[in-house]
Amino acid sequence: MFLCAAQTNAPGTHSIYNVSEIQWGKGPPSLPSGAELVVLEGDPAKEGQFTMRLRLPDGYKIPPHWHPKVEHVTVVSGTFNIGMGETFDQTATKPMTAGAFGFWHANMKHFVWVKGVTVVQFHGVGPWGINYLNPTDDPRNTSK
Repeated sequence: MFLCAAQTNAPGTHSIYNVSEIQWGKGPPSLPSGAELVVLEGDPAKEGQFTMRLRLPDGYKIPPHWHPKVEHVTVVSGTFNIGMGETFDQTATKPMTAGAFGFWHANMKHFVWVKGVTVVQFHGVGPWGINYLNPTDDPRNTSK
């Protein structure tokens, strides 16, 4: 996971990240390859608040999955298409365009595809996790 300077800030300080200052790193092993990640606040792997961004290439897909905590998503750019359910169906998604915000509850089964290079910001309470409905969809299983 790529962490910004927010990880080293002392309590009571602040951080501001202009787009030109964000340094993207490789996405986490829990996501299909091609994603880029930056953590702006906190640490998603630990208890407490976090804010992170993902940059996803055009056509990127995340198979059906769920999270153990509420997911909060703001679309910064591009189109983030979200579908609810256990089966990936690109025609059954709702597009979220730049500026859109959405949230869905813990354990809600959903899937994603993006149109155009898409940047999304996630915030919530850690520890964060992703659980795929089909174990063969989990990239962590294919690297073994």
